[in-house]
Amino acid sequence: MKEIIKIMIVEDDADFAYLIQKLLKKHKDIEVVGHCPDKKEAFQKVVEEQPDIVLMDLNLGTSSMDGVLLSRKIRIRTDAKVLILTASNTPEMILKAAKEAFASGYIFKNQLSLLVEDIRTTAAGYTPQEYLIASSALSCLSEAERAVFEIMMGKENHLQSSPKTIANQKGRIVKKMGLENQKELLHVFKMLREDVKNGNVKV
Repeated sequence: MKEIIKIMIVEDDADFAYLIQKLLKKHKDIEVVGHCPDKKEAFQKVVEEQPDIVLMDLNLGTSSMDGVLLSRKIRIRTDAKVLILTASNTPEMILKAAKEAFASGYIFKNQLSLLVEDIRTTAAGYTPQEYLIASSALSCLSEAERAVFEIMMGKENHLQSSPKTIANQKGRIVKKMGLENQKELLHVFKMLREDVKNGNVKV
């Protein structure tokens, strides 16, 4: 784990953001590098500060989709992990939002006592929650597409399909994930590429 974990807070509730900052400042291994209440400025601040983890308010702005879309953009275009902050107690809704956001995890706002430990475990490696979210995101793929996805992650190709068929399936996989190209897919699912490299395919 890194000696100092850099955190960016994206939260439009000033009082709650202050509460988080006050809590995190008690820990020497965590540094809050910024707080942004405005979704329009948040991405640029993430690019500038390069935090390890972004704490993202799910209900940023007018709807939960604001937090989801901003989280997706951060995950696709930067190396930051995203932990979603939510007041919701509906597991299905939270998991749906997390997988659409390519989030690394989620934290309930009424359980801030767990926040520091969640930050540390997320910064230290890949958590079970992170694998659950990734698996949920990939659940839309067919069995054949899952096999091709593993090849895209670096697994040896033992399929009997023609190169053209595999290329077409790769395109469908990228499209199903709502991404622009294979490079984005490889970036978002970096942890699965590392698993394949280490001989341990988990999805």
